[in-house]
Amino acid sequence: MKNKKAGQSIAANEIRRPVRVWLLIGVVMVFFQVLIGGVTRLTDSGLSITEWSVIQGTLPPMDETAWLHAFDQYKEAAKKQFESLHADMTLSEFKLIYFWEYFHRLWARTMGFVFLIPFVFFLIKKWMPRWLMQRLGIVILLALLAAVFGWIMVVSGLNNDNRTWVSAYKLVAHLGIATALFGYLFWTWLRAAQPMSKDGHLSNLKKLGWLVAAVLFIQIIFGGLMAGMRAGLIHPHFPVFVEGERFVHALATQSDLGANQIVDYEASGFVKAIVQLLHRATAWILSGLVLLFYFRANKLQISRRLAFGNKLLVGMLIIQFIIGVFTVINSTGRIPLFWGVVHQAGALLLLICLLFVIYQLRKAKST
Repeated sequence: MKNKKAGQSIAANEIRRPVRVWLLIGVVMVFFQVLIGGVTRLTDSGLSITEWSVIQGTLPPMDETAWLHAFDQYKEAAKKQFESLHADMTLSEFKLIYFWEYFHRLWARTMGFVFLIPFVFFLIKKWMPRWLMQRLGIVILLALLAAVFGWIMVVSGLNNDNRTWVSAYKLVAHLGIATALFGYLFWTWLRAAQPMSKDGHLSNLKKLGWLVAAVLFIQIIFGGLMAGMRAGLIHPHFPVFVEGERFVHALATQSDLGANQIVDYEASGFVKAIVQLLHRATAWILSGLVLLFYFRANKLQISRRLAFGNKLLVGMLIIQFIIGVFTVINSTGRIPLFWGVVHQAGALLLLICLLFVIYQLRKAKST
C-alpha cells in the first residue's frame, strides 16, 4: 500500500512543465476575459452585437454598409438603451462600443483554440494523468455554461422596452460561473505545480479558510449586482450613509418591497440601496474574517509558503478595500471605468490569494 501511494505521488510530480505552463496561461486568459467583460459592461457595449454567430461572428463588419447595418440593428434591438443613453451616438462612437463586445467574444474564441490545440497534443503524448483529465472536463463544462449564460444575459437586454441594459440577475449568473471557472482552473494549476502541501494537518484553519472563501464568493455576487444595477450611483459616499439624500430617501419612502420592484429594479432606488448596503456590510464581514484567519495562522507552526500566502492575502484585502472605496466615491453620474475594472481585478486577485492559502492546508490525498 505504501509503495502504491508513493507511486501516486511520483506520478503527480511528473506533470511536465509544458502542461503546467499551459494551465497557467489558461488562468491568465480567463482573468483577462472577466476584466474585458467588465469593460464591456461599464462602457454599455454589451448590447452592441445583436446576434450570436459562432462562425460568422468571428469577423467584424468589413465595410461602411455592413457597419451601418450593424448600427441599425443595435438601434432596433436595444431601442431602450439607445434612446435613453445614446440617442446622439455617431457611427464612430458605435464602433467603439462594438469593439469591446467584439473583443470580449473574440478573446473567448481565442481561449478555445489555446485550450484545444495543446490539449490534443498533450493527450496524444499521454502527459496528463486521470485526475487532470477529470478536472479539465469540468473546466470545459464551466466554460460552455459561461458562454451560454453570457448570451442569455445579452438577450435579456435586447428587444425589451423596460431595460436600458441587461438583467443584473443574469449578469450575476454569468459572472458567478466565470468566477467559478477561474477559481477551479487556478486550483487545478496549483495541483499540477505543487502536488504536495505541508499544512494539511491544520483542519480547523482549513475550515475557516473555506468559510472566508464562501463569504468572498457572496461578495463577488453582490459586486455583480452592484454593477448590473448601477447601485453605486445611489450613494457615492464613504464611510457614512447619512450624506446621501437619495440613499436615505430610497430606504425611507420605498420600504414596501414587492416582487415587481425586485424584478424590474431600474426604477427602484430601494432595491439598489439595499444591494449597496449588503455589498458594504459583506465587505466588513469579509475583512474581519480574513484578519481572524491571519492572526490564527500566525499563532501556529506553519510552512514558509503558507506564511507568505497569509501575508499576501491580508495585503491584497487592504488594497481591494481601498480600491472599493475609490470606486464608490467616484460613482457620480456613472460608474468610473478605471476604478470599476481595477476593483473587479482586485476581487479575482483576492480570490486566488485565498485559494493559494487554502491549498496549503490541503491533505495530500484530497482532490
